[in-house]
Amino acid sequence: MVPIRNIAVAPSSLTYHDLPWVVQHREDRCTLCGRCTSVCPKEAIYLTYRRQRLPKMVLQASERGSAYRTFYGIRQRTDLAHRCIGCGMCSMVCPNEAIGPHPNANDERARFLDTEKGEPIKRGGRRNSRESLLDRIIFNRISMLTDPALDAGRHEFSVNTLLGRVLPPEEYIRRKAAGEWIPPVREIFPFIIGSMSFGALSPNMWLGLLQGVAYCNEVLGIPVVMATGEGGCPPWVLRSKFLKYIILQIASGYFGWDEIIRALPEMQCDPAAIEIKYGQGAKPGDGGLLMWFKVSKIIARLRGVPEGVDLPSPPVHQTLYSIEESVMKMIQTMSMAWNFKVPVYPKISGSTSAKAVLNNLVRNPYAGALLIDGIDGGTGAAYNISMDATGHPIASNLRECYLDLAAQGKQNEIPLFAAGGVGKNGNVTRNGMALVMLGASGVHMGKYMMQAAAGCLGSERNRCNVCNIGVCPKGITSQNPKLYRRLDPDAVAQRVAETFMAINTEVKKIMAPLGRSQSLPIGMSDAIAIDDQAAADRLKIRYVC
Repeated sequence: MVPIRNIAVAPSSLTYHDLPWVVQHREDRCTLCGRCTSVCPKEAIYLTYRRQRLPKMVLQASERGSAYRTFYGIRQRTDLAHRCIGCGMCSMVCPNEAIGPHPNANDERARFLDTEKGEPIKRGGRRNSRESLLDRIIFNRISMLTDPALDAGRHEFSVNTLLGRVLPPEEYIRRKAAGEWIPPVREIFPFIIGSMSFGALSPNMWLGLLQGVAYCNEVLGIPVVMATGEGGCPPWVLRSKFLKYIILQIASGYFGWDEIIRALPEMQCDPAAIEIKYGQGAKPGDGGLLMWFKVSKIIARLRGVPEGVDLPSPPVHQTLYSIEESVMKMIQTMSMAWNFKVPVYPKISGSTSAKAVLNNLVRNPYAGALLIDGIDGGTGAAYNISMDATGHPIASNLRECYLDLAAQGKQNEIPLFAAGGVGKNGNVTRNGMALVMLGASGVHMGKYMMQAAAGCLGSERNRCNVCNIGVCPKGITSQNPKLYRRLDPDAVAQRVAETFMAINTEVKKIMAPLGRSQSLPIGMSDAIAIDDQAAADRLKIRYVC
């Protein structure tokens, strides 16, 4: 048998059936307009033509031979660099419904070859597990006759929470009378847009979020705030009245802080808070990374770095030795910068050492809160091994910290905020209120806002999830003008407002049956239950079946 030598078959060669997504193309409907190939962010499909041989199957030797035709059509690439990510942009722009990606029904083998060039697998988006303990928690304390339930549609509710250290009543009265310093406190909506930087998000997406937050505050009366993430924000925002709706983050790379320092004398108002990032749920113990694909001219100027270079952050703040020193140095320094008028708090990744951090904050009078980011969090570039197997689920970590505060009698003094998987499967209010009743004063949500406000195509089944390399098909996480111009900031702002209006209504629908209207049911664990005995014992809540 003569081997076929003119076909290149390498160890990494793949076929369509080895890829996670297969592009199905109907030649009978296609008009070869080329829209699908031009819009594909990964260049996974291409328009091609080729000469095809059509053998003549006849018996007489004199008539044997071949006919030829020229084929025009769409073909899919099978190399890993250009594999289809299932975003479906091709089907969105096709006028004839002739093309679209479909998940591979076979066992896709591409994941075994994802270590090209010796690099471990990394991606944008959260981990792909669809399991969520928060989705299994139910609210089962229903007020009946002795404690009447409320009408969620007509009754007045106070659904806001507090960000900042809350003094005991007697201590507050004493300091007020003596004219002593009182820690700053902000009244905010308990659902916060989590840390996504101006750099991780496109300019249009970031502007749309800010417009939506401003509309919620100034028109709807819902005091929504958003966190910047590492990298600061546009200089004009720092000098505008919208700064009071923004939580400024300082992380180990200190990107964007030169602009913030320069803007201090010209600020019209104080920011909502200062967040000091020590860790994040997607990659605990690792620093942030903005890949060179996304370091455009405007991002480079804002962060004070050359254009087109990777921007990694150190795993820890290089000037600090321990969390004790960090609490003393960083929190007090940031408080002094704003004349002790702005709440300052740390953000840490979920871990078994979270209680140690919390106990240090309790002893520091300038610490305003604690944000714990669980293992399901993260939308930026992260290695799979970090995203899938490093960290701590948020529910039990938050519960441990809250019960530790309760044992010290300080559960109403240091607010706890939770993040990581809130709204992972679309049940954002249910997840958030479950965490509130486990002890959180509020929750941060990141990817849910990308999905709700801008139609992010990423999913927990590894659809799309290319937030990290700057080819976002919707233009949400890209710095390429050709891509982010697809996103209308005004449409994003409208969706932000609609999302928070819906969350506000659902929060009332949960509070009303509990008979609660004057305050958020923080730590009201007797109102929740779960159908898992082990989880019920771990969280110290009711088991139901």
